[in-house]
Amino acid sequence: MNIFRLLKITHTLAAYRVTNLIPAKGIHFFSMINLLSPLGKKGLKQMTDGQRVRGALESLGPIFIKLGQTLSTRPDLIPVGIAQALEKLQDDVEPISWEQAKSVVQAQLPRNLLDDFAHVDEQPLASASIAQVHAATLKNGADVVIKVLRPGIGKKIKRDIELMQAVAALAKKHLNPGVQVDPTEIVAEFEKTIYDELDLQREAANASVLRKNFKNSKDIYIPAIHWDYCKEQVMVQERIHGISIKDFAGLKAANINFEKLAEKGIKIFYTQVFRDNFFHADMHPGNIFISKENPEDPQIMLLDFGICGSLPKGHRVDLANNFMAFFNQDYRRVAELHIEAGWVPADTNLEDLESATRTICEPYMARPIEEISFGEVMLKTFQMAKRFKLIIQPELILLQKTLLNIEGIGRQLYPQLDIWQISEPILRDIMKAHYGPEQSINKIKENLPKWIEQAAETPMLLHQLLSQQVKPLPRHLKMTQQAEQLAKLNESKKNRYTLLTVGGLITTALLYSLDETGTWFSWTPNSALIAATVTSWFYWKSVR
Repeated sequence: MNIFRLLKITHTLAAYRVTNLIPAKGIHFFSMINLLSPLGKKGLKQMTDGQRVRGALESLGPIFIKLGQTLSTRPDLIPVGIAQALEKLQDDVEPISWEQAKSVVQAQLPRNLLDDFAHVDEQPLASASIAQVHAATLKNGADVVIKVLRPGIGKKIKRDIELMQAVAALAKKHLNPGVQVDPTEIVAEFEKTIYDELDLQREAANASVLRKNFKNSKDIYIPAIHWDYCKEQVMVQERIHGISIKDFAGLKAANINFEKLAEKGIKIFYTQVFRDNFFHADMHPGNIFISKENPEDPQIMLLDFGICGSLPKGHRVDLANNFMAFFNQDYRRVAELHIEAGWVPADTNLEDLESATRTICEPYMARPIEEISFGEVMLKTFQMAKRFKLIIQPELILLQKTLLNIEGIGRQLYPQLDIWQISEPILRDIMKAHYGPEQSINKIKENLPKWIEQAAETPMLLHQLLSQQVKPLPRHLKMTQQAEQLAKLNESKKNRYTLLTVGGLITTALLYSLDETGTWFSWTPNSALIAATVTSWFYWKSVR
């Protein structure tokens, strides 16, 4: 362990009196750490708690700045005021020289590929805590950007992660018993996030998936990846030319339709989450640009795909149903869905959860539509977690953060934006298209060939399963009696499940029938009645 780095960390935490924010037990262990900096930081009394934490992390360098950015997305774990202060951490770090960046590029790419670059701008376009970006031109004329990991960043991250783990373990040991935040879990989650961002080939894959999902879209543009030049520490992608969404003056000068732009941002969010189940989870203003080509119908251009998210199986529909219940102000249904989804313990009192949900949401319903923030509703729902032991998935935190970012930008662009009115029909149409009866039938058709192939093996598989589950007969029975009983049992089971299988195959055949043109026959009430009747008859025969 680097003892000098550990002393630097503890001294900085003491200087900003961050340790005073930790509720310690016993002799107030963390107050003793403050002796490392008796006078504290100048102007400390005028700082809020959030400003003190933010200042300490900025002083400790890029890795701790990244930790602060991660913590800003976890208002369920840390006080909301501190989380909001950490959102202001700027990903603007002192750049490394081109010679240092060039050494990484040369180590990652073979010589013949390096020769493909006609020009590289030595002054970086952007410099972040983990990587920086340089504009370049290929010999074929393509404008690209080269994203390069900082040299030795992996070792620095490993060193600081180990020290964070040591400090977190110390903090956990001396925390009050009633404190619910586990510092070691926070560091573990941060470790996973930051190591994911160290693999630029993974980021390139994320960008490629999003680009496929929005191919030929008028709403969003994802730059193309130049795969030949992508390695773990180097990524080359198409350079985009647009107006930063932070540049309101530039957007106005280009006559961008702000109302249309804000609505598209909301639409893109729901499409990514509920249609594709793959969303850009770092949509802060620095990663969003606007195309100037069609100002009346503007196209959003995204960058930086290091953090993307998806929801676990089943959660997407659960979340969509929750959204729809919120839109309909059906608090009872919201409470039921939380229990059904397993987000709260099964023994949670339904009436109490309904009442708490109503308490959170109803004040918003009484306010003018332009003052309603659905992101805030989600945030307060997470704050309700401690009372009801709400199990918050990391993916849902990413989702909430993304929605807050998009909603905040949308309201800056167009304050009258009606989040609720826009969201409900978009979500309803997506759910109808991807989870409705027609889509269900299409999925059945898609899987039928596989099911038919597997159906032929079903009797034997069932026979083997049932044979394994047959309990041994008493030892005093003769072998002949055992054999006769086993034979009868197996034959009975075999006949029963064979009948069921035959019935299923006939029903499947009905579903899979083709007309003379080779297309699927339409699913009518008559055909449904026939299939149900056949299946019911064979089931009745099997249980007689």
